[in-house]
Amino acid sequence: MAVMLRRYRFTVDEYERLAEARVLTQCDRVELLDGEIVEMTPIGDRHASVVARLTRVFSKHLGDRSIVWVQNPIQLRVVRSMPQPDVVLVRSRSDFYTAGKPGPDDVLLLIEVMDTSAETDRSVKLPLYARAGIAETWLLDLGTDRIEVFRRPTATGYSETETLGRGERLAPRAFPDLALTVDDLLG
Repeated sequence: MAVMLRRYRFTVDEYERLAEARVLTQCDRVELLDGEIVEMTPIGDRHASVVARLTRVFSKHLGDRSIVWVQNPIQLRVVRSMPQPDVVLVRSRSDFYTAGKPGPDDVLLLIEVMDTSAETDRSVKLPLYARAGIAETWLLDLGTDRIEVFRRPTATGYSETETLGRGERLAPRAFPDLALTVDDLLG
């Protein structure tokens, strides 16, 4: 007789309590995705370089207009998730989110840099971001040197998508005056 295994899905609050109790530590390299605690993929050299480039580009051009939130957790309670996206532009706050992590309403642009994480970023994280109401997500695909832009989140995904290659221009919806190229971001 086959036994059906039931999985326990954690809430964001339960996940945070595990960290507070030091059951999970910063050394564990895990994140909460759709109620499941999953191990994060290792970061390669090019991935790290592109994240550093993004941090510099956005910090330089946006100044105090946004906080550049790099590989830090965001709270997506509605989808039982606390991912750690590569780069997130969040609304400026004088306390720099000391009182709590940014949520969907705070996120102006979310960016995932994809190499070894491409499958998880596309099939797991992207739908979660849409269901949580993240207004704009960019996937930087290091394998193809393309940027996939996703806007207008719905319960089933993003209704507006665009793929851009080298030489093409783009700007976050929250900052339409920020003129960037794919090359500026991928190097």
